[in-house]
Amino acid sequence: MRLQCEVEVVSRLLPTCGLRGRGRGTRALLSLGRPPGRAQGGGVYLMVCTARDRVGARYKVQENIERFFTRFVEEGKATVRLREPAVDVCLSKANASNLKTFLAAVRLAHQGTNTEALPLSALVPAKNSEVEKPKTKMIITSRRDYPLTKNFPYSLEHLQASYCKLARIDMRVLCLKKLRKLDLSHNHIKQLPATIGDLTCLQELILHNNHLESFSEALCNSTLQKSLQFLDLSQNKIKALPIQFCQLQELVNLKLDDNELIRLPFKIGQLDHLRFLSAARNKLPFLPSDFRKLCLESLDLFGNPFEQPSLLVPNIQLQIPLTLLECAARATINYREYNPSAPDRFWCSVTLPECLRHNPSSWPPCRRLEENGTTQDKKGFLLQESQ
Repeated sequence: MRLQCEVEVVSRLLPTCGLRGRGRGTRALLSLGRPPGRAQGGGVYLMVCTARDRVGARYKVQENIERFFTRFVEEGKATVRLREPAVDVCLSKANASNLKTFLAAVRLAHQGTNTEALPLSALVPAKNSEVEKPKTKMIITSRRDYPLTKNFPYSLEHLQASYCKLARIDMRVLCLKKLRKLDLSHNHIKQLPATIGDLTCLQELILHNNHLESFSEALCNSTLQKSLQFLDLSQNKIKALPIQFCQLQELVNLKLDDNELIRLPFKIGQLDHLRFLSAARNKLPFLPSDFRKLCLESLDLFGNPFEQPSLLVPNIQLQIPLTLLECAARATINYREYNPSAPDRFWCSVTLPECLRHNPSSWPPCRRLEENGTTQDKKGFLLQESQ
């Protein structure tokens, strides 16, 4: 059984000499097993191999452990205190699940019960790749440097592969579960696979200067909703973003420059954490009404053909030449005084020409009329009749 983590072996006798440990672990490989050539009944040892000492230091385990410190085992930390020599083996940056399994095996080996059933390893010197510090950053800026036969290190947190003429995203990249920043700018990528959403730690996605035509709904509904903070889609061929795009609510910085956008998502105001938005040189004629809900620190909309708002002009439709009824009504309004003895409905039907129905503001002043026991303005009565 083996475990890769950072290890610091601290002597408990150092304080008596006025000394103290470094307080910093080094990358190491821990092995639990029997030395080569020993019989099955031989003792079980814990071997610690580092880059400086690949042969490793061995510590007897059976009935030689004073105490286990496992309070922070969920964080990948633990300490094994040995009786002889008087040292503490401090473990950190280990996989929590693997660490629990390893400590359980060490505990059984210490107790000496059922050691034959333990998955023991051969105590042999470690390889360089097993004790080297895991690579967390890789930058590739040319096609000739792009790895074709080897896998990417699974410990990568930052990967940049620019100017590599990639037409699609390599499936090996999608296996990097610790990836936090992915930069695939200056390539020929046309479509994004939905499996990018399986990168649960991804915080920054840079796809600047590719051939993208869309951003899929599947990505908007993936785990990127809780992790993605920076998205660069500038210099592509995107015409519109899906409505579900506004579910990426952890976005802080969004770049959409130099695309073919004709609209922004109408629920863009739901991006509560968005502080930097750039959508210059697109084809946006207007902004959605939800845009005013954003709390932006920086906004760039230069080079968009925004439409100028037009004033609302009343549309009065007149039939020319005027009908005889309309001419008579105009003459009645201009030259005849209102007669209270005339029936109200007769007055309304005669004196309301077509032109006045479209322009109630031109109605003449009149007395108040009573309709069904309710006093109302003549204009209101005429309007009711016209409708």
